[in-house]
Amino acid sequence: MYNKNIKLVIAAIIIGVAIWQIIEGYVGNGIMLILLAAFFVFLYFKNEFILLAFLGLRKQDFVKARKWLDKIKNPESALTIKQQGYYNYLLGIMLSQTNITQAEKYLKKAIKLGLSMNQDLAVAKLNLAGIAMTKRRKREAQALLTEAKKLDKHNMLKDQITMMKQQMKKI
Repeated sequence: MYNKNIKLVIAAIIIGVAIWQIIEGYVGNGIMLILLAAFFVFLYFKNEFILLAFLGLRKQDFVKARKWLDKIKNPESALTIKQQGYYNYLLGIMLSQTNITQAEKYLKKAIKLGLSMNQDLAVAKLNLAGIAMTKRRKREAQALLTEAKKLDKHNMLKDQITMMKQQMKKI
């Protein structure tokens, strides 16, 4: 993994070489190098290890997802703010299966740092509501559930939210 600033420097150098190639008459090479530079700019905004961890999480392979996240050394300096949010979000989701206290810490930090998509924010708040419900904090769980319902624009979490509300009535 390259540092986020090194990715931009590499992209700038490649764009410089691409411009030189276009001036020399090798337009095809220049276009190909511009596309390569665009790849490095993309990786500046989307960390490659976080993308691979999302892929592992989608396949329900928590070990592989954790392995990819562990490759990120010192996330505060290596990642942008949004990437740090998703780093903590992924750690929180993975830890919610085993250690709910640590998962709560990571999910709260992810919400504080910010997540790009409302659906991810809704999932984080839904997980926090489940943790709060497990710890018998009914008011906090209710508030988080209403926030998750507001953020869930496409009703993808509707079943989970209604199931949690039914469980809260039993408490």
